Amino acid sequence: MVDTVTIKRVGIRDYLSIDIEVWMNDPDDWDFKPLAHIKENSFSISSASSGKEMARVELDDEQMEAAERDRQVELRVKFGVHGMHGRLTDIHPIIADGKAKKLANSNWKTVQPIDFS
Repeated sequence: MVDTVTIKRVGIRDYLSIDIEVWMNDPDDWDFKPLAHIKENSFSISSASSGKEMARVELDDEQMEAAERDRQVELRVKFGVHGMHGRLTDIHPIIADGKAKKLANSNWKTVQPIDFS
């Protein structure tokens, strides 16, 4: 299950582009199905499974214009799993190359339709 969703950055590229960070509770959890909504000047991401709102941010006029023009949003998602990702507190160097390593985060990019309500 999704623990937290945080909107990190809002910008305009080809579409309205939003960077989000998603923290999962379990590495075997695949239940992240985002839906994008805009109500007035407020952009929100909700879960398609539960309908629960996960994150919200206010858009400025230029961002609203891009959203209304394209009616789509590019979500750039960075996933993390509690207990697997986070701060590297103990450095365990790999002897072969002498550098400390940590588990890589997975990234995901998708273009989603926006529901205007």
